Amino acid sequence: MTTRSTILTCALTGAGDTTGKNPAVPVTAKEIATSGIEAAQAGAAIIHVHVREPKTRLGSMNVDYYREVVERVRDSGVDVVINLTTGPGARFVPGDEDPKIAAPGSTITTPERRVEHIMALRPEICSLDMGSMNFGPHVFANIPAHLSTMAASIRDAGVKPELEVFEAGHIQLAVKMVADGVFEAPCLFQIVLGVPWGAPATPEAMIFMRDQLPPGANWAGFGIGRAQFPFVALAAMLGGHCRVGLEDNLYLEKGVLAPSNAALVEKAVRILQLTGATVATPAEAREILGLRASAARSL
Repeated sequence: MTTRSTILTCALTGAGDTTGKNPAVPVTAKEIATSGIEAAQAGAAIIHVHVREPKTRLGSMNVDYYREVVERVRDSGVDVVINLTTGPGARFVPGDEDPKIAAPGSTITTPERRVEHIMALRPEICSLDMGSMNFGPHVFANIPAHLSTMAASIRDAGVKPELEVFEAGHIQLAVKMVADGVFEAPCLFQIVLGVPWGAPATPEAMIFMRDQLPPGANWAGFGIGRAQFPFVALAAMLGGHCRVGLEDNLYLEKGVLAPSNAALVEKAVRILQLTGATVATPAEAREILGLRASAARSL
């Protein structure tokens, strides 16, 4: 069991069709920012941010929505590390008549468009999905050339990429890209478990993927749905950091919808304390991850 401080991230809303399943999932930029502030006050050192279209309540790439969330959080006076997603823009659904042509539901776009908000807002961290896979019913397309383009922009913005790995092959690609100079070591990895059809949410999968990481890497890991809280304890005990939030899980316990992101964070804090872990402050998270001071609160 590690005695190092454990960083707790809260993933606030995601982009999935979850708002009808739990009314606590924040939708508007104001709701997302408020939820992030509350999560930070509850003990999250990092908030992971997607934004949504208020009318459709589905995921959005609107830079103005990201800007409003970031400014509201920064202006609140609450200290927290902001992590913006770059995941949207990678979904491809092949057409029935011509599979080369994207069908409705595709969001595939250029790598430059996917990091536009990162260049504009310069958060301390942004996620970067390290590979392609079947993601539920559609294809999640992240080819090496696009990842290299995005990584260069992220580096130029002075932002730390959080490398999201959904299966072991994604780690191998990341290791190759580190060797090629695309990413600076030590990297930050996020092991994502339980997403159909990635690696399963099992202890064996987390241990195996942790053991594939390059020496000296910082890492966090989580399981979705019912695996969320057991994997808070497991990740911490394996030497990693943790993530909870309404993006990944809608329930506080079996049959009980989570009333807020803050409630999920509070439960995760209790679990970490029971394992003997110390929950990191935002300042400690910055030190552990080696975040560049120039990226923090640059607006």
